[in-house]
Amino acid sequence: MSILLTLVHVIVCLFLIIVVLLQSGKAADLAGAFGGMGSQTTFGPRGSATVLSKATTISAALFMLTSLFLSVLTTRSAGASQSVLPAVKPPTTKAAPAKPGPAPTVNVTPNNGSAPQTVPLNMPAQQAPAGKPAGGQPATTPPKK
Repeated sequence: MSILLTLVHVIVCLFLIIVVLLQSGKAADLAGAFGGMGSQTTFGPRGSATVLSKATTISAALFMLTSLFLSVLTTRSAGASQSVLPAVKPPTTKAAPAKPGPAPTVNVTPNNGSAPQTVPLNMPAQQAPAGKPAGGQPATTPPKK
């Protein structure tokens, strides 16, 4: 049903475009350029509607109706889906930071051929930024007298 209605809607859209483009504006003829009354209709500028204006009115009404019916069909076919993004998962909570483990070690074999030994790996201390001691506390200066 929706495919047929979409096809009718597209045809009505194309027909409406063509009919609107075929119409001439008010006083677009030679008599209108010199201030004369409209010469295209029998009853003057306020006379009966032309065939093109009637076709425009009918095709505009059909366009509005097909648009309305298509929107109703689309809404009904959506069903229970209320969200635009139904597949999005909720954000996960952040876990607590990991606690530091034991100091890393290295297996070392001495040059003299004795048994391998496990030696703690000495990691360099983190460099503190200028103006701050290594303990993480801001540097304090004695008050000036």
